Amino acid sequence: MDNSTLIIITVVGITLVLIVVIICVLRHFYNKKLSEKIEQLDIEKNSIASLPITPELAKIEAFLKNDKIEEMYKGWQEKLEVIREKEIPAINDMLLDTDYTLKQKDYKNVNLKLSKLEIAIYKVKSDSENLLSDIRELTSSDEKNRVIITKLKSEYRDLLAKFEENKADYRDIAASISVQFENINKRFDVFEKAMAKNDYTEVTKILRTIDEMLKHMSVVLEEVPSIVLLAYEILPSKIKDLKVAYKKMTDDNYPLDYMNIEYNINEANKKIQDIITRCKMLNLEDSLFELKVLSDYFDTTFADLEKEKINRENYDNINKIYVTKAAKTNKLVKDIESKIPELKKTYNLSDTDIEIFTNVRDDLNTLNEDYKLLMSYTGNHAFAYSQLTKEVENLIVRLERIESHLDISMDSIGNMKEDEGRAREQLDEILAILKESSDKMREVNLPITPKSYYVEREEAASAVKEVMRELDKKPITITILNTRVDTARDLALKLLAKTKELIKNANFAEFAIVYGNRYRTSVEGLDKNLTYAEVLFNKGEYKKSLELTINCLNRVEPGIYEKLINLYTTNK
Repeated sequence: MDNSTLIIITVVGITLVLIVVIICVLRHFYNKKLSEKIEQLDIEKNSIASLPITPELAKIEAFLKNDKIEEMYKGWQEKLEVIREKEIPAINDMLLDTDYTLKQKDYKNVNLKLSKLEIAIYKVKSDSENLLSDIRELTSSDEKNRVIITKLKSEYRDLLAKFEENKADYRDIAASISVQFENINKRFDVFEKAMAKNDYTEVTKILRTIDEMLKHMSVVLEEVPSIVLLAYEILPSKIKDLKVAYKKMTDDNYPLDYMNIEYNINEANKKIQDIITRCKMLNLEDSLFELKVLSDYFDTTFADLEKEKINRENYDNINKIYVTKAAKTNKLVKDIESKIPELKKTYNLSDTDIEIFTNVRDDLNTLNEDYKLLMSYTGNHAFAYSQLTKEVENLIVRLERIESHLDISMDSIGNMKEDEGRAREQLDEILAILKESSDKMREVNLPITPKSYYVEREEAASAVKEVMRELDKKPITITILNTRVDTARDLALKLLAKTKELIKNANFAEFAIVYGNRYRTSVEGLDKNLTYAEVLFNKGEYKKSLELTINCLNRVEPGIYEKLINLYTTNK
């Protein structure tokens, strides 16, 4: 066997030994831990046995003066006997069995038995501690009850002193409070009798009753003065003031029926009497809250009455505005309606024009009826002025919409009159333009007037006649009239412009030919062109004559056009 094999065998051996050692050590520590836990449970079991239940039971023997306590005593003895004679011995057996199982190294069963043992010890410990607590509650009740009753008597004296000091604040409720103090005082006597009989169960009930009575009395002393002040002084005063204010405003024709003030006052008086009745029985449940609610109601109602005065002023102002605007609109619509037949004869009104006005008139009639209805509501006092103000504001909005539509209708009809008047004025202007054209033509001695000029003059004259015919028609169709006027004006202005251009071209052409005569013999070919220009001039083709003259002269004198313009302007 070689050295490497020996080394491997040695290492494996050492490893196995270490594993065995570690397992033994871990088992030792685990075994020790379980053993310590068993010892701890044994200590807890012994602590149960050491509870001073027996000494406490011995104290009760001095209290055995009634059957109820004797019965409780016997029951506690029986429980103690069960704990000591059955439950604790059973735990001892479980401890021994668990310890034996541990020594057998049966760790699985050890853990199971430890769990059962813990549960058993917890149960016995809990039963024992509850038993001791029940016994001590009785054995210490005398001292405890004396401490409690002393504290309650102190509270009683403090409350009674507070009541006596402020007795006037409670008015006729004071008698009920005095009776209740007597009842509390009687409960103290009942307590002493129960203590003399060692009837501790009854004593506990008595103490609880006294405590509740004193807490209620504390609330009574705290709240009753406020209840009395509200029910006897503040609310009656507010009710009186509200009645006066309500009567004055109703006499002034304020619509206050919607507020139900009289009904609410009656209900408030009933509620106040009910609270006073309950208060005399010291039943204060929600009394102070209900009285504060009533007080808030009256404060709110006073505020609402003041608002109503402001709203009435606002209503009167806005109603005047509406009446003024409505009267103006009604008068205007009536005037227009009376003139519609005459307007139909004068102008060819469209269906749309008539429909717009008819709708305006119908809407206005509906608005008038709605206003009458609103006035009837105002008269029967059914609505608040705030609501009436809103209604009038809505009527004003509707009236403004009607006025807007009426403006559209009036604009349409009014524009017809304006268009007619404007057409007559423009006719005079057109005639003046035509006269100006004629005058200018008479001022110049042209060899011939172009036929195209006569055509345009005839067209302008014909357009003027069409305008005159439209103005003479009944009814007048404004759209056609406006078209005729626009056409006649355009033709007249066009004729005037042509007249000015014709005269300018003729004069300028004649001036250019005269200027060019100086070159007739000196420049070859110029005589022929100027002669042809004269022919064109005599035919009335003044523009062509001018263009030919300028073109031929420009070869002689470049830039001749500007020069001739300057000379022509200077000579003119």
